[in-house]
Parts: sequence; structure tokens; C-alpha cells
Amino acid sequence: MEAAATRGTGVEDPMAFLAGTWSTERTLLDRAVGTTGTFSGTTLFTPDRGGLRWDEEGTVRWASFQGPASRSYRIDAGDGGDGGLTVTFPDGRVLCRLDLRPGAARDEHHCAPDTYRVDFVITSPVTIEYSWDVTGPAKDHLLRTVLTRT
Repeated sequence: MEAAATRGTGVEDPMAFLAGTWSTERTLLDRAVGTTGTFSGTTLFTPDRGGLRWDEEGTVRWASFQGPASRSYRIDAGDGGDGGLTVTFPDGRVLCRLDLRPGAARDEHHCAPDTYRVDFVITSPVTIEYSWDVTGPAKDHLLRTVLTRT
């Protein structure tokens, strides 16, 4: 788990901080072809079996597509009890590891043939910003998300 370059608002208990309902606004950019899009919806972080379910639902507008979109992850305490979090796909594969206690975190996820770099920053007690910078031979995307506690 790498430290992020940008400093944010630190939190003592990241899972308690995340728990709840957040409005979600995302911009999508395909740098290879210049296509832009948006996602607007809701993110729920729900306590579940000692961790959190991360459920996102909303509407995506991307190129000629407009319609519903959703995804789910799971968040658990990271290995070693160091305060870090492990985010996994529904099938248990690791998406990323983040320590949000200092208010910012960075990690990478390799999904051959591309690399996904994530930066999380807690910008205030009610706002989180995160981005996925996806690069490789198959994708060249930048996805920027703002979560605002509702």
C-alpha cells in the first residue's frame, strides 16, 4: 500500500467513516479517443460480517449509451491489523488496499493487460474524491469520482 501524494482529512476509523449513504458523481474520459461521459447515483457502504458492502447504483452516460449501471465490492480490515482496508470484487479477488486513516491513499491493481491506479482523498468530513487512472494497451481511461455524504 503506497501513501498518496495528496494529503486529506484524516479519520480514526475508516470503516465507521465510510458507513452510510453517499451521492456519487463521476466523470469518465477515454483519452485514446476523446470520449467523455458521466455517472450519477448513490453509493451505500453497509456494515456486513465485520466489514462493509460497497454498492453503487445510478445512471451512466457514455458515448451513445445511457442507462442504469451498478457494481458491488466488499471492504474488510487489511492484513496485519494495521488499519488498512482491503477492497475485493464479489468473487474475492483483491481490487485494492487502502489506508484512509491519514486522509489519502494510493494503490495499483493489475488487470492484464492494463494497470489501474487509484488515488483516494478524504477532502472533508462529508466528501471523498477518488480517481482511477487506467493505462495499458487495451485502455487509456481516467475516471474521477466525488462522493458526498447524504
